[in-house]
Order: sequence, then C-alpha cells, then structure tokens
Amino acid sequence: MIMYGLMENIDPKEVFIIIEKVRQAKILVEALQFIKKFYGKTIIIKYGGSAMNDTELKKSFAEDIVFLKLVGINIIIVHGGGPVINKMLKKLGIEPKFFNGFRITDEETMDIVEMVLAGKVNKGIVNDIQTHGVDAIGVCGKDGNLLQAEKKIIDGKDLGCVGEIVNVNTNLLKGMIKSSLIPVVAPIGKDNIGNTYNINADDVALAISKALNAEKLVFLTDVLGVLRDVNDNTSLITEMNVDQALSYIKEGVISNGMIPKVKSCIEAVHSGVKSVHIIDGRIEHSLLIEIFTPHGIGTMFKK
Repeated sequence: MIMYGLMENIDPKEVFIIIEKVRQAKILVEALQFIKKFYGKTIIIKYGGSAMNDTELKKSFAEDIVFLKLVGINIIIVHGGGPVINKMLKKLGIEPKFFNGFRITDEETMDIVEMVLAGKVNKGIVNDIQTHGVDAIGVCGKDGNLLQAEKKIIDGKDLGCVGEIVNVNTNLLKGMIKSSLIPVVAPIGKDNIGNTYNINADDVALAISKALNAEKLVFLTDVLGVLRDVNDNTSLITEMNVDQALSYIKEGVISNGMIPKVKSCIEAVHSGVKSVHIIDGRIEHSLLIEIFTPHGIGTMFKK
C-alpha cells in the first residue's frame, strides 16, 4: 500500500519497471531457501540431448552451471555425445551400428568414440563453462583411473569395447571439487590391463552419484519428464517415490525407453542419493527452475 501510494505521481512506465524489479527480487528471495539447503552439497548432472546441440541451450546450460557453482554447490557433469560420434563415423565412411540401444564398438570405432567424447565434446563443454569465468576440468574415465570398467555383455552378445563400471575413484573427484574445479566427465573407462571401454553416460552418472552419495542426480533429456499419457504433455508426474515408480512400470504407465532411465533413478535413490530428477533440457534454465523453485519443472524421484 505504501509503495503504491508513493508511486501515484510516477510515470506509468517507471511504475512498471519498479514492479518488475520487485518481482525479480522476490524470485531471488524464494530461491534463497534452496541455496541454503544445497550449499556445500554435491549434484551430478547428466548432460545430453538437444541441450548439447542447440547454441542457445548450450549457453543457458553453461550459465546454470556457473550459477550453481557460485552459490556454493559442488557440480559434476557427465556428458554423452552420440550424435557427434555418428556424424564423425559417417564422415569417415563407417555406418554406426547398435544392438538394444547400445553402440556396437569395435576397436576402430572405439578410437573414434574416444577422440570425439574425450576430445571435441568434452573440451567444448569445458570451454562453454569457462567462458563465464568459472574453472572446469575435462577428464575421461581413463584419467587418474577415474572409472575402472570391465567388458559388458548385453543379452548374451559381445558388443566389443562396451563396458560397465566396477569402481569409481572418488578421491580424484573430491580433489577436483576441493580445488574449486567443475569436473566434466567423458563416459570412457578402462580395465586393469589397459583395455578402453565405451560406457553408457547414464550409467556413469549413476555410478558417480552412488559412489559420492550425492545430494541429487539430474538427467537432462528431450522429454518433459514422466508422463501418465505420452500423448498428453499436461499429464506430467511431478514427483513419485520408489514404490510408485515400480507400480507405474508394472502398469505400463512407464514404458519403452523411459523404463531404463526410471530404473536408474530407482537404483540411485535406493543407494542413498537424496533425490533424482528427469527434466527437459530443451527448456532454457531448466536446471535452475528444477533446483531453486518449490515445484520444479520435471519429475522428481525420492525414497
């Protein structure tokens, strides 16, 4: 009342500007409770989908990461890069091959996967972040024995250099965080005799979140979250516990490609991660909306 009384003799345009600034201040105050809650905690972010390929979304993602870091949250990024790998393979005259969603990775393909993921994609993400004045460091699982792996057999089929994680060197990640760096991890690992493996990025994010007992694990995807009806974007399920998630899988509400993603969420929560989120990376600043607003923007899983 007092504020509006003081504004009676002010130009209407100036009134609008003042009201908008007050609105912005209220948003910051609303976020304060979450900043306090997550200060000093560790959040693992799986970065993939359209957010990695669109120029504006890449900028938005980097800004979100820098904001999270500057308010005292420890961030670890795990990234994919399938489309970039496919593009490079085709440029070299090699047809990408898959089995049950996994890339068939012979030694020649593994060389290209490592070159693209640990090189071009990884360093591009590091550069995007550092453009905003915060230091990041790009590593793959071979560096510092970060991700120890072994060959993964899928439905009885050997897909070549495809691996699964058996151990995470958490001391390496903790050391980077202590040095105020944001680790950016390419999903490549090695076994104890030096064989290199291509590893599913979702699995890497899951393994790191479990090993560090992270506060949150966030999957950036090209979907809004989990929908009751895949044809109805208004049917988003904003929150569910483990029992509800298992029930939705059994009932067929969660189906097809969303099943392994949700199972990863369930496993993370069972292993001590406080909450897991599936959010739409096609929406600018979706990370900040999910973490710093009461209702978020995607689907949250909790125990």
